[in-house]
Amino acid sequence: MTRQLNDNNKLFLKLIFGARKKAGLTQKKLADMLKKNQSYISKYENGDRRLDVIEFMEVVNAIGVSPLEIIGEIQKNWKKK
Repeated sequence: MTRQLNDNNKLFLKLIFGARKKAGLTQKKLADMLKKNQSYISKYENGDRRLDVIEFMEVVNAIGVSPLEIIGEIQKNWKKK
């Protein structure tokens, strides 16, 4: 079951999904790079699980995008609850 996501969570997921797609990576390819199952990628992209900061760093490094780019975009569009 997908958890209820606020606008900031939705933006994060959109950015990380977009970065993966822009890098030309499938969920399976990224999962292989991270030595994880494809469901690991699917679950965080669908909002079924959250990434901690270490997992986030592993993902963006594998994708080849700067974590600051993702965080900066979130900060620019931050919505208070």
